[in-house]
Amino acid sequence: MAMEKAASFLSSLLGGGEGSPEPAATVQSITVYPIKSCRGISVLQAAITSTGFRWDRHWMVVNTKGRAVTQRVEPTLALIQVELPPEAFAEDWQPTPDDHMVIRAPGMEPLKIPLASECATIYDVSVWEWSGSAYDEGPEAAEWFSTFFGNPTRLVRFKEESETRLTDPDYARGYKTMFSDGFPFLITSQGSLDALNGILKEAIPINRFRPNGGMPPICRGSVENNKNKQANISRCEVVRPLQGAYN
Repeated sequence: MAMEKAASFLSSLLGGGEGSPEPAATVQSITVYPIKSCRGISVLQAAITSTGFRWDRHWMVVNTKGRAVTQRVEPTLALIQVELPPEAFAEDWQPTPDDHMVIRAPGMEPLKIPLASECATIYDVSVWEWSGSAYDEGPEAAEWFSTFFGNPTRLVRFKEESETRLTDPDYARGYKTMFSDGFPFLITSQGSLDALNGILKEAIPINRFRPNGGMPPICRGSVENNKNKQANISRCEVVRPLQGAYN
């Protein structure tokens, strides 16, 4: 049912089929952020799930109280680079015990996180209004992040099997997400960025806002590659105006 709902959601946003109007926008970029608040991965395609793009905000760094650590309190998260196997973004791909997420940061040895391994569960993990359980990626990851930040921290993974994080019903009733700031798909527009840069003393790039997609209008929804390797949006609706950067 979850995937059917996601498909229905996409159908209301994406062009396709006879009689469809001309696309109102063309997606300019797709970015997935495996670890909340760390650097994103620019991709040509990304599998769509009921919680957003696959692997997006799937992991999160937490403090000793289990609370999310974001760039708002730890700006050096922006220095952490994340790599996934290129095939991880293909539809229906499943990780094997040999597949890893590789994490890099200045002055640190690379950290490898297995994509197919059993992890212990920790409780009282929280991000904004949500709290629940998550998988703990273990002592090696905890030591790596604690050393980098100089404070005790751990890396956790969203526990899809038992946890559900619903979106704000005032804006997107009935949808769910993982560790994003609020919605399955975070999308902004080049036009909005151009307008902002027009009043700033120094222009900033679009990645400051950490969107999953960039396109001409600000849109609600998601993007999906068609046969021409482009994603078209035929109907756009503002869910909530962008306020600061998403993490």
